Amino acid sequence: MPTLEFYFFIGSTYSYLSVTRAADVAADRGVDLVWRPFSVRTLMREQNNIPFAGKPVKMRYMWRDLERRARRFGIPFAGAPQYPVDKDELANRVATLAAGEGWCPSFVQAVYRAWFLENRDPGDPATLAAVLTALGQAPQRCLARAAQPDVRDEYARQTDRARELGLFGSPTFVAGNEIFWGDDRLDDAIDWVVAAGSR
Repeated sequence: MPTLEFYFFIGSTYSYLSVTRAADVAADRGVDLVWRPFSVRTLMREQNNIPFAGKPVKMRYMWRDLERRARRFGIPFAGAPQYPVDKDELANRVATLAAGEGWCPSFVQAVYRAWFLENRDPGDPATLAAVLTALGQAPQRCLARAAQPDVRDEYARQTDRARELGLFGSPTFVAGNEIFWGDDRLDDAIDWVVAAGSR
């Protein structure tokens, strides 16, 4: 089965679309989607790549564009939620824990719904506790583990690999050394790995 890596950051607005639809798109095409949380915030700061802060015209466009794309794919959209979020990247470290334990997709989808549909900061411990409880995970254990060096180190490792690959935004899909940035490149990425697997 061909494999596609899905690099994402909880706090990226357009990633909401990919988090919601990428697993189904990949499954329909027989592609194994591997979820990779990473700190795009770190890379963007290093690259002096600040997309929306202090840019109200661009931000207004982004929310409208996201709304249109959500409608196109039948994804719920309740208006622009609070932004930015997860200042301590706690939700992303919980996602790193979840990736190691095999429940990353369900966690990330649920925490994005809490953000986009309920306007709750995904990095707030209360938001995380509610999401984790609903998923049958123990909040105290997960939040404690997310603070441990091994989880922090894994999150840093994925960020280092993203840097080496030349990533600069979220979501990004990675097929070998090929990168496809943006939710609007999901289908291109799927086509690429399917074609490569048929050669």
